[in-house]
Amino acid sequence: MRPWHSHFVGTFIFCAVAAACAWYVGGWSAVATVLFLGVLETSLSFDNAVVNAGILAHWDEKWRRRFLTWGIFIAVFGMRLVFPVIIVAVAAGIGPVKAVDLAINDPVEYGKALAGAHHQIAAFGGAFLMMVFLRFFVARHKTEHWLEVVERPLSRLGKLESIEAALTLFVVLAASWAFGDPARQGEFVVAGVWGVVVFILVKGLAALLGGDEEAAHTQVVKQGAAGFLYLEVLDASFSFDGVVGAFAMTHDLVIIALGLGAGAMFVRSFTLLLVERGTLDTYRYLEHGAFWAVGALAAIMLGGVEFHIPEAITGLLGAALIVWALGSSVRANRRTS
Repeated sequence: MRPWHSHFVGTFIFCAVAAACAWYVGGWSAVATVLFLGVLETSLSFDNAVVNAGILAHWDEKWRRRFLTWGIFIAVFGMRLVFPVIIVAVAAGIGPVKAVDLAINDPVEYGKALAGAHHQIAAFGGAFLMMVFLRFFVARHKTEHWLEVVERPLSRLGKLESIEAALTLFVVLAASWAFGDPARQGEFVVAGVWGVVVFILVKGLAALLGGDEEAAHTQVVKQGAAGFLYLEVLDASFSFDGVVGAFAMTHDLVIIALGLGAGAMFVRSFTLLLVERGTLDTYRYLEHGAFWAVGALAAIMLGGVEFHIPEAITGLLGAALIVWALGSSVRANRRTS
């Protein structure tokens, strides 16, 4: 087994290069912004590392390496650089060329356009993550529970067909009632519906290309192109909040990509460390805590459009749930031994 720090060598090299690029672009203030964005992205997406580790544990070394190499390229340049441009183009109806021109030549106006699409981004990402959260807990074959008073009744709901989609759509509709503008309310609901549709399509594709009925019950996503696609869409959903929040600090797209990309590298390294060490098998409730953190993030994204919740609170809440689950796992292991 490799020493734990070997997983972070490439990450620290990337961070050093990112800091050097930031210094060249904007001096030491840009370096500080990149470092802060890296910490922000890591704290917001640490639960993503645990969720990903639960999936990658069933993959072979070849696909894990592809997730780290191809996946990090998509995560840094696709989800945190190209994807925000596509969102602005679609939401503002200005076309991708115009969106790229804004991002390069008028970052302030680009930031305003992205902020104007925040409610749609939050609805799509929040609905997708809510489906991830519910799909884990409403599985009718789930036998191990952490917070039994809540998780056991949720698993019984798994007997109802497509209950996770019904509950997610209900939450989206309930969250839309906070909007005073009917137009924004309609855009929010449509984006939320698309979040549910994309989850069903991506998860269904993963099952179609490699899964089976038992795998669907145990939440195992098979390795392969479909499983890789599922992890990338999942990563995108986690990154939405960070991308929008980053524009509150800077409108420089290069600085944002460098900072959030550094955070994404740390998340990838933590993921592979958890897989190699078998951490999820040792600490039985850690995955439960991560999925509760996913549910909390989804609720904050859906309910925090009209009532802004600072990103620091979001990150601290997710970390608190994971630490709580880790402590519960340690106590359970002691009782068993």
